[in-house]
Amino acid sequence: MAADVDLPRSWQPLLPLGATLLLALFAAFAPAKPVASWQWLDIAAEGGTALMAGVWAWLVLGSRPGGRVTLWLAGGLAAIMLGATADCLDELFVVSAATLPLRWIESVFSPLGMLALTWGLLLWRQEQAALSEQLQRRERVFRDHRAYDRVTQLADADYLRRQIDLERAAHPGRPCAVAVLELANWAEIERTHGRAEADRVLQAVAHQLLLNLPPRELLCRYAGARFVLLMPQAELGTARRRAQHLVGMVEAMRFSPRDAEHPLALAMRSAVALGDDDAQALLTRLNRELEALDLAGARTARAAS
Repeated sequence: MAADVDLPRSWQPLLPLGATLLLALFAAFAPAKPVASWQWLDIAAEGGTALMAGVWAWLVLGSRPGGRVTLWLAGGLAAIMLGATADCLDELFVVSAATLPLRWIESVFSPLGMLALTWGLLLWRQEQAALSEQLQRRERVFRDHRAYDRVTQLADADYLRRQIDLERAAHPGRPCAVAVLELANWAEIERTHGRAEADRVLQAVAHQLLLNLPPRELLCRYAGARFVLLMPQAELGTARRRAQHLVGMVEAMRFSPRDAEHPLALAMRSAVALGDDDAQALLTRLNRELEALDLAGARTARAAS
């Protein structure tokens, strides 16, 4: 990861180097114009464009991590810089038929740079939309400035209870569903691989759940390996399908512990109910359903053995 971040910074010196090489080419192959014939306004405008495009490319490379968005943005700006530099040098040197390829630099680099920059901006827009969606999924917690769970950085159980009660009070008579999702084999992972690896599992599962939630839904860590999802204005059938979808996404994951050669399969259970009771009573009822599922699973395992 560090290499990806440092790589664009290492390319920053290429920007002045490219402009210097271009100046050397013009100086080597094209005679200089008399100073009296220089068009100072054109030189200032074209030179300023080259300078600003170079500064912007430098800032992009220095402030963003590596990736295709950074490369398209910085590459487009660098090409615009070179095209504008060649355009400025046209005012200082005589470009004849023998040195016509020097003028092609301006003709080729400027439009290619504009195309590359435009594509980079479109990719950047997609990137920002994805980041905004992730932030919206945590917006309710950010807005209230509540403490996060230390491991998963999700809101805690106290915040969840308040949000359930607030949702019922704000929209009386409208459906509101709550799902409890439990990582069934988390205790086994903790015994086998240690608490640190078990916490890494929780972090990975929390991230996977967040990636599959619409912004309006709220995910919290309840306790242990249990997560609670608040689904405003969701019918019971819709909520059950949503919970099963999330269970499937988690169980499709393969977690690789640091001390094991092979990835681990994850197992998850869910219990869903409408928010037709106060938060504590609702959560107690859902936790009892999960405990019943745990007991049924244990009996099935004993019978199979």
